[in-house]
Amino acid sequence: MAPATDDRLPYLGGAIAGIAAWLLGYASTYLTVAGDIRDSPLHQFVEAFDGQAAAYEMVGWVFYNTHQVETLFSDVPLIGSHAMTFVGGEDGFTTVLYAVPAGLLLVAGIAIAAYRRPATPTDGLLTGLTAVPGYLLVTIAGIFLFEVTVGGATGAPDALPGIVLAGLVYPVVFAGAGGVIGTLLG
Repeated sequence: MAPATDDRLPYLGGAIAGIAAWLLGYASTYLTVAGDIRDSPLHQFVEAFDGQAAAYEMVGWVFYNTHQVETLFSDVPLIGSHAMTFVGGEDGFTTVLYAVPAGLLLVAGIAIAAYRRPATPTDGLLTGLTAVPGYLLVTIAGIFLFEVTVGGATGAPDALPGIVLAGLVYPVVFAGAGGVIGTLLG
C-alpha cells in the first residue's frame, strides 16, 4: 500500500482485506455450526442420496443467511421450490451469527483506514469501500460453490440477493463505516 501522503486509494490492500473478512466470516461460521450440520437430518439425507458430505456447502448457506440472504431450494419433490433461513427461530442457529460479517467488515474498514490514515471522514469512507471488490468477488464465487444438487433438487444461496445484500450492501455499509471510524480514531 502507498504511504499516507499518497492520494491514491489502497485498492489492492482493500481487496485483500475484503477477501480476508469474507474468509474469516465463513471460517467463524464453520467453527460454530459445522458439527450441528453434520448431525442434522438434512445433511444425513444429502449424504445418503448423493454419497458425499455437504457440510461445507450447508455452512455456506448459514453464512449467507447471516447476510439476510435466504437459502433457495428448487425442484424439491412434492414441495416444489421454497426459501428458508437457518439462523434464528426456534430451531435455528444463534442470532449472534448475524454479527459475524458486520463485525469483520467493520474491522476491515478500520484496519484499512488505520494503515492508510486518510485525512477526512469522506476519505476514510472511500478507503473503507476499497474492501468491496474483494468481498463481492468471493461472495459471487460462494453462491456457486455452496450449491448442493440431489436427484434434481437444488439448494443454494439465493443468487440475486446474495450478490446485492452479501456482496454489495454489507461491505458498503460496514467496511465504509469502518473506514470512517478508523479515520476518526486515527
